[in-house]
Amino acid sequence: MLLNMSQMLAVAKEHHFAVGAFNVTESNLLRTVVEAAEETDSPAIVEIHPEELAYCKDDFLRYVIARVSNSSVPFVVHLDHGDSVESVMRAVRAGFSSVMIDGSALPFEDNVAKTAEVVRYCHMVDVSVEGELGTIGNTGSSFEGGMTEVRYTDPADAVEFVERTGVDTLAVAIGTCHGLYPKGVTPRLRMDVLSAIKGVVDVPLVLHGGSGNPDEEVAEAVRIGIQKVNISSDYKSAFFSKAREILARPDSGWEPNAIFPPCIEAGKEVVKGKMRLFSSMGKAALYREAGIPAWRQGLR
Repeated sequence: MLLNMSQMLAVAKEHHFAVGAFNVTESNLLRTVVEAAEETDSPAIVEIHPEELAYCKDDFLRYVIARVSNSSVPFVVHLDHGDSVESVMRAVRAGFSSVMIDGSALPFEDNVAKTAEVVRYCHMVDVSVEGELGTIGNTGSSFEGGMTEVRYTDPADAVEFVERTGVDTLAVAIGTCHGLYPKGVTPRLRMDVLSAIKGVVDVPLVLHGGSGNPDEEVAEAVRIGIQKVNISSDYKSAFFSKAREILARPDSGWEPNAIFPPCIEAGKEVVKGKMRLFSSMGKAALYREAGIPAWRQGLR
């Protein structure tokens, strides 16, 4: 069942859990995420970054939308880190039910203006919009980028940003980074910053750079009020580590149906672990019980 982000996270916010958002670029990674969600009856968000979309093409997106629309589990198909109004509008035309416009590196007023423009356009066709305030760090192991130094989200700025832009969800900076952390580096998340933001902002909050963070800190962030957690590197690392292991064998061959199933299972174990951490397992039933209708874009 395809939903937009507002539909998805309203239930998560009411019932105090988070929904995992997993970046995909091809069918085996999509299978990893979708099958893990279906096997655990967990809602999930399928994310595609503009650079990923440039690689996998719109035909793949049509397959993604068809696959999740035919599932009994609720999914959102979300554009991750849209970098311009043009890239967001392309995503809307292609069929995404939710988009992110990332103006976090801009001056505050420019971020407000760009985000508000995207919200105005997207709300006309019932597409949800995620904005970002503050900056996510960069470990150097992800194309999603980020800043050398994290700039934490200021709660007062968050209130003004939400009021002036009308965003449906807000990505906040509390100390995470995109990619996997180098060996020996343990991130520390600022729960005091998150608590302060949660106390003054009512829209669902998003945690980017969720891979590699200590489970107990992520679980605490969800308890405080994070409703969406972005995961990419953690499950892809498990998938491709298994692929390397198989391909290193002399008899591994070259048939995808022999190589990829164990990789999918390795990735699914990580995805399921994240769903357990976010308390989303079994929560797909809440959407069915509430009779939430499938999302339909108003215009094409």
